[in-house]
Amino acid sequence: MAKAQAKTAPRTADPILQSLFDVQEATLPNGLRVRLLANPQTPVVSLYTFFQVGSRNERPGITGISHLFEHMMFNGAKKYGPKKFDQVLESNGGRSNAYTSTDMTVYYEDFAADALETVLDLESDRMRSLRINDAALTSERQVVMEERRVRVDNDITGIMDEELGTLVWKAHAYRWPVIGWMKDIENITRQDCEQYFRTYYAPNNAVLYIVGDIDPKKTLALVRKYYGDIPKGPTPAPVLNAEPEQKGERRAEVRHPAQSPALMIAYRGPSAREEDTLLLDILQYVMTKGEGSRLVKKLVYDTQLAVSVGVDWGWRVDPGIILFFLELKPDSDPRKVEEALYAELALLAAEGVTERELQKAKNNLRADHLRELATNSGRAHAMGHYEALLGSWRDGLSLPSVYAAATHEQVRAVARKYFAPERRSVVTLLPSAPEAGEEVAADGKEVA
Repeated sequence: MAKAQAKTAPRTADPILQSLFDVQEATLPNGLRVRLLANPQTPVVSLYTFFQVGSRNERPGITGISHLFEHMMFNGAKKYGPKKFDQVLESNGGRSNAYTSTDMTVYYEDFAADALETVLDLESDRMRSLRINDAALTSERQVVMEERRVRVDNDITGIMDEELGTLVWKAHAYRWPVIGWMKDIENITRQDCEQYFRTYYAPNNAVLYIVGDIDPKKTLALVRKYYGDIPKGPTPAPVLNAEPEQKGERRAEVRHPAQSPALMIAYRGPSAREEDTLLLDILQYVMTKGEGSRLVKKLVYDTQLAVSVGVDWGWRVDPGIILFFLELKPDSDPRKVEEALYAELALLAAEGVTERELQKAKNNLRADHLRELATNSGRAHAMGHYEALLGSWRDGLSLPSVYAAATHEQVRAVARKYFAPERRSVVTLLPSAPEAGEEVAADGKEVA
C-alpha cells in the first residue's frame, strides 16, 4: 500500500520579506509561467529559466542526458548560430551560466537593464529552435565525458558519492549520478536529444523569473512577443517513486589510491515539502556550521579523529539523504571514527541541542536566507528554487518564521527519527597503492 503524502502546516510569510516581493505573475496560453519582480535600485536585471527536468526524469540507457543537454543549449539556434549566444550577451555587458541537478535544470543571465529585449530574444530563440545535430552532440559528448573522468572517475568524493547512490537507492532515479553513467553518455543519440527537447524544453515545462530594473507591464509584453508563439509540448510523464523501504544498514568499501581513508555516510531523509525538512536545516547548522559547531568541535578539534567533517542536507522533490563526509588521518581507523560520529548523533537524539546551539542555528539560517535575497540574481534563483521544490515561491517567504518557531523538542524528535541505524548507508574509502608510475596528490587524485 502506498504511503500517504506527509501533510504540511500552514505557513505565515515574514512581513519584511513579503514587502520586498511584490511579484507580478502570468501564464501564457502555451503554458509558460512568468514571475516578474521590479527592483529599480540599480539598472541591472537577472533572468532565470527553470526547466522542470533533471536526472530524476531520466531512465537507464540515457542517464546523464539532462546534464548533456545543458551543454547542448549553448550550441546555437535558428536565429543566433553557434557561439552567438555568448557573443551577443557579452557584447551587451551580460554574463550567463547554467546548472543541472537531480530535480531541475536552470539557465541564468545577469545584464544591463537596456539589454532586456535582446536577452529575451536570445533565450526564446533556443527554446523555440535549438540547433541539434550530430556534430554538436559529438562535440559536447566529448566535453561531458572528460568532465566525468575528472570529477568522478579520478576524484575521491565523486567515486564515493557514486557508490553511495547505488547503495541508498534501489529503484529511484536518484540512484544514478547527475552526470550519468559513462556508457550511457557514449550512446545517447541525436534522436534521444530531439525527443528530450520536445518534451522537457517546451514552454509548459518552464518558468521565467525576471528580477531587476524592469517595468513589469512592458516586460510581460516583451515575453509574450518573444515566447508567445512557441508551441506547447506534451505533458511530461510523472516520475514514480517506487523506492522500497530500507530495512537495515547497508555498507560498501571502495579501494582507490589515496593519502588517507574517508567516510561517506547517508541517512534517508524526507522530501522538500515535508515539515521535517526545515527542522533538518536547523540540525545541519547545529552539527557543522562554523568551527564551533558540534561535530567539527568534537571530531576535528577535541578528539582529532577527523581532518574535516561536513553535512550536506539538500532539498529534493522526492525523499533525499542527510549526507556526512569525513576526511580522516592516514593512520585512522574508520570504524573508530564511525562509532564516534554515531555516539554524537545518539546524543542529539537523546538530549537534543542546547538553547544556545538552537538560537545560533536560527540566527545563521536567517542571515544566510536574507543574504541570498540581497541581489536580483539571488531573489530570482530563490523564487525558482522554492517554486520547484516547495510548490510555490511564496512558501520561501515563510522560512524565517518557521525556523524561528522551531522548538528544542522538535529538533530532538527529528534527530531521533532520522538517525536510526536502519536508515543508514555507509561507504568507506580504503587507500590502495597507486599503480606503477603514478603518484597520489593530497586530494586523492592520481598524478603522473
